[in-house]
Amino acid sequence: MDQRISFVTLAVADVEASRRFYVDGLGWEPELLVPGEVLMLRAGERLVLSLWDAAAFTAEVGEAPRSGPGVSPITLAHNVATPAEVDAVLAEARAAGADPVADGVAREWGGYSGYFADPDGFRWEVAHNPGPIGLSVLP
Repeated sequence: MDQRISFVTLAVADVEASRRFYVDGLGWEPELLVPGEVLMLRAGERLVLSLWDAAAFTAEVGEAPRSGPGVSPITLAHNVATPAEVDAVLAEARAAGADPVADGVAREWGGYSGYFADPDGFRWEVAHNPGPIGLSVLP
């Protein structure tokens, strides 16, 4: 098996709310939209973020281990080149309606990051990681 990820699929409560947030709010371009079913967004050269209706997700994949209150045990990350870009992206997400989870702060590992939550509460880290692995993911 090749060492790569092709799709990240998240079960969402309302595909239209996700579309409004990611497309209208953040300006992402949909690759595929089937209203009420799925929204697919190109997230990298060979990576797609798929936002799939929760009922359809459960019917195919099964019940998620976490179905109660709290935060899903996953984060998505968007790396940028500078701390100022972290703050700008956080502001853009909040203007689009994101839950402002945490402002950007200097981290003990040498970077700078903050968090926002999308309409379903999925946490996005916006990070400046000056180390080799952080620099390797920048465009």
